[in-house]
Amino acid sequence: MLTDKELGHIAELARIKIEDSERERLKKDLSSILDYVEKLNSADTTGVDPLYQTTGLVNSVREDEPRDEFPMNEALLERLVGQAPHRKERLVKVPSVLNKK
Repeated sequence: MLTDKELGHIAELARIKIEDSERERLKKDLSSILDYVEKLNSADTTGVDPLYQTTGLVNSVREDEPRDEFPMNEALLERLVGQAPHRKERLVKVPSVLNKK
C-alpha cells in the first residue's frame, strides 16, 4: 500500500490538495491501480507484436484553420483574460513549471 509520503509526492506532482478525509481511500485506490499495472507488467507477451494503434488511420490530422466562431475583439479578450487571477497585459500569468527548484 502507498505510504502517506508517496501519496503526498503524487499530489505535489499533480498539483492537487488532498483532504485528510480522502487520504485513506486514495491510498487504497491508487495502490489497487498500481498492483494491477504490476500484474499487467508480469504478463508473458513473448511472440506478441506491439500494437501501436487500432484504427489504421494514417496522418488523420486536419489543418489548423480559424473557424471564426468567436471573432476575437477587445471585449471578448477582456472577458477571457480578465477572469485570470494574475495577468500581464493581454496574457495570463502562471507559475513556472519548468524551472521549479
